[in-house]
Amino acid sequence: MKPSSLEKAPKGISRAKARNCMLLNLAGTPGLGSLVAGRLAEGIPQLLLALVGFALFTVWIVKIFIQYYGQISGNVQVQPVGWIGLTGGILFAIAWFWSLATGISVSREARDNEIAELKMKPLPPPKI
Repeated sequence: MKPSSLEKAPKGISRAKARNCMLLNLAGTPGLGSLVAGRLAEGIPQLLLALVGFALFTVWIVKIFIQYYGQISGNVQVQPVGWIGLTGGILFAIAWFWSLATGISVSREARDNEIAELKMKPLPPPKI
């Protein structure tokens, strides 16, 4: 069955936009690329996980420095705060791997859109 010239391929995400989504998700901030690709239901939780993970990691670093400098003056007792950094790192890793899965999904969608667009183009007439 030949597609008519009036039919159009479904408009979806382009290959370049999918690549940019993947790069932004993995090399930038997890979730931003998903938002750029229009996947709000995935992008917002990814971004929140990444921000909370980064915030916890930053709090852990600050608490470690406070304890180290407090030991110099001798007026601070050492308390275990490693769980804060570990929790922050785990949350950020979850966001990063989730954004990787979203990037792969967006790349597959772009590939499928490209194939659908090629199928919709009419074949050239045969040479005689």
